[in-house]
Amino acid sequence: MITQDAAPVADFEEHRPRMFGIAYRMLGSATEAEDTVQDAWLRWSSADRGDVEHPGAWLAKVVTRLCLNRLDSARARREEYVGPWLPEPVLTGDGTLGPLESAEQRDSVSLALLVLLEQLTPVERAVYVLREAFAYGHREIAGLLDLTEANCRQLYRRAAARVAAGRTAASHPRFEPDPERLRTLVETFLTAARDGDLARLEGVLTADVRYVSDGGGVVKAALRPIVGRDKVARFLVGALRKYAADLPVSFAEVNGEPALIVGGAAVLQVEVEDGLIRGMRTVLNPEKLEFLRRQLSRF
Repeated sequence: MITQDAAPVADFEEHRPRMFGIAYRMLGSATEAEDTVQDAWLRWSSADRGDVEHPGAWLAKVVTRLCLNRLDSARARREEYVGPWLPEPVLTGDGTLGPLESAEQRDSVSLALLVLLEQLTPVERAVYVLREAFAYGHREIAGLLDLTEANCRQLYRRAAARVAAGRTAASHPRFEPDPERLRTLVETFLTAARDGDLARLEGVLTADVRYVSDGGGVVKAALRPIVGRDKVARFLVGALRKYAADLPVSFAEVNGEPALIVGGAAVLQVEVEDGLIRGMRTVLNPEKLEFLRRQLSRF
């Protein structure tokens, strides 16, 4: 039997996964998402439960409002960020970000989408995440954000249009290919890069392949995207030889997609188009890998 004192804890823990999922998608940071959930607990533990009819809705509203506050300050920090900004990678094979059984669910946590969400205003991002990732109705979203239902619909249409335009401009495929085929392609890519086989490496890259790395000024990384088959191939061969020649490489599901984890020091994901790699994102900033390392330590 749950005691009166334990009941609030049980209610909070029941909704913790959803709160973390909302916060991560809103912020693009697992560390900040954890802090946000902790802030929500402080508010929950001091709230008058007699005024809370639906704990899930109450907690979702608190987390969303806390994320909106954090996004206002995050924009200023990211303007000063050294080099390209990428979201914090999260292992998702264990259900950390909720069920990812469909292509749409995997898409909701992909690094590509989270980068596109940076183009939205904080409120647009909140409406888009709640609608797309958690299937909240517009009336529910209006209640969470203290907006009118009509305003929420307008915000969602605007956000969805901007995301779609971003996908088109970047030629982002909405869904990734079959995971096994993608893994085979990435294995070929990795072998060619480690062997220094430029011809074979270039053979799995599109002509306009784009490589982006996030070192945050903490570790050495390309400060601008590298574009083009020849440039990307030569850069990767040199980088792997210099920095990762002796590091173990393993496959894992990161943000709903196959990824390479290089010695716990880097996470690399690829985008595929027509059987070739057209984009790569590498997170090198050690501060952004702390959460993932903690996940790995549990295995």
